[in-house]
Amino acid sequence: MSTAEQVVVMNDDRATSSVGQTATAKEVACNTSKPSDAVRRRLPDERRAITHHFSIGGQEGYLTVGVYEDGSPGEIFVRMAKEGSTVSGLMDGLATVVSLALQHGVPLKILCGKLSHMRFEPSGWTGNPKIGFAKSILDYIARWLELKFLNNEQGELFGSVSKSADALLSNPSHKPEVASLDEFVQLGDSPACNICGGLMVRSGSCYRCTNCGSTSGCS
Repeated sequence: MSTAEQVVVMNDDRATSSVGQTATAKEVACNTSKPSDAVRRRLPDERRAITHHFSIGGQEGYLTVGVYEDGSPGEIFVRMAKEGSTVSGLMDGLATVVSLALQHGVPLKILCGKLSHMRFEPSGWTGNPKIGFAKSILDYIARWLELKFLNNEQGELFGSVSKSADALLSNPSHKPEVASLDEFVQLGDSPACNICGGLMVRSGSCYRCTNCGSTSGCS
């Protein structure tokens, strides 16, 4: 083999080696740029929650939203009045998906933007003056969540409970406030409402639900 041929072979080997190194570098870059798994932010075992009753086109239900310590939503539960129906099953699935999305860091604004104004039955007037006509149950839930948690209305609700408790403790001699404090204390061992799942308060020898007004069997 001549000297010129040896030089050509050496140059080919170097080019092949260079291509191999370039491919390896690209593979490393791709592996390092792979997004990491999303981290789930679970709610504490004891958390605050809001329960909201709604009615759309004759379909009644209850929406419960559990929140983190900072007041941001971390889970939702949707319970329809007609248990076992197709609508009830779909709402359970929706609540699970939305809850997991919230706990994995998906902004509520994005979820509300995707779910609001979806049109399908049941639809109709809701009786909620801030929402009016709902195009579907998903539309109502998304717009209600937007009102409560994106327009800063949830702070007012939780603030009212906190202020009431502080006022009761600072002025125990005021009879109406003492009665209200007695209601708060009775929540400790109260049963859950079999209609909406909220805690009930004692009313005479029975219990009364503060959310939906139902009783434990006594008038």
